[in-house]
Amino acid sequence: MLSRILKYFVLPLGLLGLGLTAWNGWHPAGDPATPKFRTTTVKRGDLVATISATGTLEPEEVIDVGSQVAGKILAFGKDQAGQPIDYGSVVTQGLVLAQIDDALYTADVAQAKAQLMQAQAGLERAEADMGQLKAKLTQTERAWKRAQQLDLTKVLAQTDYDAALANYEVAKANIEVGKGSISQARAAIAQAEAGWRRAQQNLHYCTIRSPVQGVIIDRRVNIGQTVVSSLNAPSLFLIAKDLSRMQVWVAVNEADIGHIRPGQRVNFSVDAFPGELFRGEVGKLRLNATMVQNVVTYTVEVITANPDGKLLPYLTANVKFLVSEHPGVLLVPNSALRWQPRPEQTTPEGAAVLEAKTSRDRPARAKGQKDSGTEPSPNSGRIWVLRDDSLHPYEVRIGATDGSQTEVSGGGLEEGMTLAIGEQTADAAPTTATSPFMPRMFGGSGRSSRQ
Repeated sequence: MLSRILKYFVLPLGLLGLGLTAWNGWHPAGDPATPKFRTTTVKRGDLVATISATGTLEPEEVIDVGSQVAGKILAFGKDQAGQPIDYGSVVTQGLVLAQIDDALYTADVAQAKAQLMQAQAGLERAEADMGQLKAKLTQTERAWKRAQQLDLTKVLAQTDYDAALANYEVAKANIEVGKGSISQARAAIAQAEAGWRRAQQNLHYCTIRSPVQGVIIDRRVNIGQTVVSSLNAPSLFLIAKDLSRMQVWVAVNEADIGHIRPGQRVNFSVDAFPGELFRGEVGKLRLNATMVQNVVTYTVEVITANPDGKLLPYLTANVKFLVSEHPGVLLVPNSALRWQPRPEQTTPEGAAVLEAKTSRDRPARAKGQKDSGTEPSPNSGRIWVLRDDSLHPYEVRIGATDGSQTEVSGGGLEEGMTLAIGEQTADAAPTTATSPFMPRMFGGSGRSSRQ
């Protein structure tokens, strides 16, 4: 009895399972794969064309405070808050920044003062000698006059007459020598005074004072450090005069410099404050271009306000120069202008367009071959509109771009049209559920083809 049941029920069920498995092996489950595209729509909006560049925030005016004398740093001054001068200290004009050891310069002042007093004493002596010389001149002049009177009576010897004349001439010459000595003494006084003033000025230079009101950006010396002044003055402090106004020094490529002009609006951001946008305007375009690896760049100064002091010197700024604004224009992604389908995915018209482009791109083209007129001009482009499950080519005029979207017009393009920007494929397809106890044949039922 049992054998009959197996014969009429189990064996037919097994044969049916084998048949279904074979059918699934030859005919995979699922609909034939059809191409699917990544799409977007034509939108209308405002486009702002910009030039992107990178720059560095700089104070509008920086003063490098140096030292004209050599010596050891003894102490720092106090800022407005009573704290020692350091990085970020707010200073006023004339505030003491540092004190250099002045022992040697104090000695130089004393020495110069002594030399001045010595020169003054030399002048007094020269003037006294001048008085003696004048008295001697008066004496010799009288003797010469007596000799002249006696010579008339022929009672004076010729030698005495000649001696009186010689003494008188020598006395007059000594007067001139005395005048020269006085002038020399006065010159020595002037020289000593200059040396004294120089020694005093060097002593004054031992006290380093702030030339302007501002903020200490950099302190380049420490207490106990010896500064040496030679041909170049050593730098001690770097002071920013006013941080309420800043500059952005932007390196602009030569290909974009023609679009930059003074007064142009600029937006920039810094990594220190992500998501916050700062504004400024172009102030100056420097003509001293730089070349690095055959790339020419110009430095553009962008002026920006910094009333709250949020922007710090030397931050890196991501700058965008506003070149032009286009309100209410049709916009498409840049990827829509770059992508093109395969000929079999388009209409016959689209396939002809692609074929014409392919023939142009061939490096070996027959001499004298004419263009078909379907290739876009340099200021035009081609996009693919998805309509009725088919791709249709549209020739459009290309306008400004902001790097991600481009202004397009013409060609019957309208807002809301669906554009293909790429091809989307599926890596897996649904499979038919089978019993784990059934044998598998032609194991290809779980595969899917990539379109």
